[in-house]
Amino acid sequence: MKKSHGPAFRKEAIDLAQCPACKGRAVIKGVFHDLACLQCNASGWVSVASGMALPLEDLVTQLSLRLQAAQRQINELKQPRAVGAEAIYQDNNRRGAGGTNYTGD
Repeated sequence: MKKSHGPAFRKEAIDLAQCPACKGRAVIKGVFHDLACLQCNASGWVSVASGMALPLEDLVTQLSLRLQAAQRQINELKQPRAVGAEAIYQDNNRRGAGGTNYTGD
């Protein structure tokens, strides 16, 4: 069933690209000091589809979604995985007495 009105049930991720004006740094070099980039609302990110800056409330949500995805990826990479013959010995195959691991040794 397609939703016909009201807010979406889930926030969809918007494709973001680095700002072409500040090249993702969020600041532009001024004569004497750095200035906040006005093209990307000093975030360093713009929408891929339009090339325009997102409104601040949408930008915060989109950056949070990207951060959560990056954290999940980091946590997956931190988990050591056994490979080769070691993987057989690490996993419980429940073939031993009382459902314990049996390796055949």
